[in-house]
Order: sequence, then structure tokens, then C-alpha cells
Amino acid sequence: MAREVIMPKFGFTQETAEIVRWLKKAGDVVEAGDPIAEVTTDKVNMEVEAPASGVLADLRYKEGDVVPVTEVICYILAPGESLPAQPAAGQAAQPSAPAPELAGGPAEAATVKATPLAERIAREMGVSLDQIQGSGPGGRITRSDVEAALSRQAGGKVRAVPAARRLAREAGVDLTQVQGSGPAGRVQSADVQRFLSSQSAAGPAEEARVETPKPLSAAPAPVQPAAQPGIQVLPLAGMRRTIAQRLQKSAQEAPHINLEIRVDVTQAEALRVKANQQRGEGQPKVSLTAVLAKAVTWAIKRNPYLNAWLQSGPQGEQIALIQQVNLGVAVALPEGLIVPVVRQAEEKGLLQLAQEIDDLTRRARENRLRPEEVMDGTFTISNLGMFGVERFTAIINPPQVGILAVGAVRKEVVADEHDQISIRPMMTLTLCADHRVVDGAVAAAFLRDLKSVLEDPQLLVL
Repeated sequence: MAREVIMPKFGFTQETAEIVRWLKKAGDVVEAGDPIAEVTTDKVNMEVEAPASGVLADLRYKEGDVVPVTEVICYILAPGESLPAQPAAGQAAQPSAPAPELAGGPAEAATVKATPLAERIAREMGVSLDQIQGSGPGGRITRSDVEAALSRQAGGKVRAVPAARRLAREAGVDLTQVQGSGPAGRVQSADVQRFLSSQSAAGPAEEARVETPKPLSAAPAPVQPAAQPGIQVLPLAGMRRTIAQRLQKSAQEAPHINLEIRVDVTQAEALRVKANQQRGEGQPKVSLTAVLAKAVTWAIKRNPYLNAWLQSGPQGEQIALIQQVNLGVAVALPEGLIVPVVRQAEEKGLLQLAQEIDDLTRRARENRLRPEEVMDGTFTISNLGMFGVERFTAIINPPQVGILAVGAVRKEVVADEHDQISIRPMMTLTLCADHRVVDGAVAAAFLRDLKSVLEDPQLLVL
């Protein structure tokens, strides 16, 4: 019997994955467990393995296609076996006759395409899928589409950020006609601008109020730039596209507050040197990033609002305070940025932290991270000091509410508490926090505690 190979689901909230490349071609003989395709999620690249032995057939998507999870991507056949009759990839099966309505409502599953997560949320919240316009591949309904519908049902009031309401009011736009892209379907300024652009694209026909206007989702066809000598045009795809989408959304929705502090790292460097003296032969060296990681977990336990998620719930947005510190450490790759996570970092000593950070960083650069190693981070460290950058601000990685930007260590002439001049290794730390969750005084207290423990590491044992 023909064996279906489906797009696997690597995370609880994952709805799609992109096929990076096929590792086997149609007609190849494969064994159970052989990798047949490489796919990328919003966090990490993974391999899809053959669930059975046989002949690979009917590769239904090409490289670069974004495929909903649980969708059939190919088949494995026994020798001499034929493919089962199936509709073309990306097309819904056409029923021979209209599906009858059941007592509970229309038989949506036969006519409406939706991701499994969208179906579950709609079922739990009592939302009719046939009233929702899908924004996913092939018009498939996604989680965000269901959340947008829920927000519009909440008392008839459209959820929107203040800037979007102001822009809509000035432009005379009815917010009920705008599809929101924010959490739980919240309308953002960019959504109103896209709506205005689509209306402008309608031209004189819109002004004349023709009875058959263009659909709200219509948008002007993109104009491809003409090729020019000396210019290389690369697609915004894969990890780069995911990073662009997530960080653009964070920058637009999260009101970032940025505070910086100068830290004397004399004692932190001394701790690093002493820790390295305890390492055995062949073990990775303790880096300043590892020392920072230990200090950050100490400061976070004293300032718990920095270790939180801002997420959507049944009653709207809510703050989830996380008990364990799952510390993300940003790693730069040629194709983008990835943030592997050290789980329960607060329970680990400096040497163990250093070893785990080194291992995660190395495997991130070799593209060998597992999905669970890039999930559920609660706070992130981004260190650009090794590039000579002295200070910078970073964009928060949602749903987290804080990220620490670490600059380079520079020797400077400073005066101590007795006005004695000396040369000290100094470093600038910049905390970027989501002002919806973290007040300025809370952010300042975190930086104060972090400075204290870096300048006096003996506090780590208290």
C-alpha cells in the first residue's frame, strides 16, 4: 500500500514549513529513516525522514514552496505499485455533491481548508470557518485568521493599536474592513496603510463607487526591477524571510525602551580566568559571554518581569511570568541569526553554562540543532563585542519582553570612589525591553543588579 509522507510538525504552534531542498528524487529507492528532504521552520532547518522503505514518488511540491503541516508532500511505493488517486497538490478535493448541513452547522471540513491548529482554535471558540477568509498558502485558514475573526466578534469592536486608529480616523477608513496582522488580529498601522494602498490601486472605479469593487485583499502586482550590471538580486526567503517578518512585527508592535549602563568588568574577567584554570585538557574555554549568562540569570531571578512572555489569551493579551530561565544566546550565521536556548540556566554553574553555550553555538553553525533547542526562550543575550561594536540596541524576540545587547570591552581611564585614576576594562550593556510589560524603573533595577554582580561576582553565591 502506498505510504504517505506528510510535512511534519516540529512545534506546537507551527503551521507551515518551507521545503529547502529535496535530498532524494522521484524514482529513488529509499530505506526507512533515510532523509528525503530538508525543510525550514521559523526557527531551524530539519530533515524529513522516510517513514518506510520503497520507491520515492510524486514529489508534490518544489523547493522553495511553503507547505502546511500534515500536508502530503510525496509517497513511498512498493515495487510495481501505482499512486493512489489524489487531487493536485495545493488543491482541495471536489465533492461529487454538496455536503449536507448537520445539526451543529455546515460541514465545513469538506469545503474549507484550514491548518490543524486553526481548526482546533475555531472548534474550541465556536467560530465558523466558512465565514473566515484564509491568508495562508492556497487560501488556507491559519491561526492568525481565526484570532482576527475572534477579535472582531468581541462586542463588535475592532482591536487596533492607537496609531492605527488615528491613521484610520484621519483617512476616513472603517477599521472593520481592515484585516489585522497583530496578536489576536489586532490592527496595526501597516495594515491600515496596506488597505489604503489597495483602495488607491482601484483607481477611478473606486472613486465612482462601482458596484463590483476589487476585493479588500487585492493588492497591486509587484513590479520586478530590471536587471542591472553589478547588482545581484537575492530572494528574501527561508531563514532570512522569517527573521525579517518576526523582527518587523516586533519593531512595529512592541514599544521598545532602551537603557544602557557602563560596567567595570575587572572582576568578571578575573572570574573567567580562574574558571579556565579549572578546565581540563580539551574542554572549551569559558568566555565572557558565559560569565554574562551566569550574571544575567542571577539578575533575572531578582527582576522576574524581565523573564516573561506577552501572549494572546481567551481574554486578550496576558503576561506569563516564567519560573525557569531559558536563556537564549544569539548566534550569527551566514544566512541569518539563530538563538539556541540554554534551558533552566539558573540551575547551572558557570562551567556547565560555558560548556552548553559552546556546544549549542558550534552545532548552530553546523546546522545540527534540534527543534527543542531553539524553542521556549524567555530572555536573550546578543553579544557583538567580538566585532568591535561598543554599543547597540537590539530588537526583542517575541514573545519575550527583553534582550540584552553586549558591547566590546575597552580599556578606559576612570576615577574610582576615592577619585583615584586608573585604567579599567569597561563594557556597555544595553537592555531593550517591551514597555507594555516592563516599566523603566524595573528595567533600571535589572541593569543595576547586573552591574553589581559583574563588578562583584561573589554575589553569585548569595
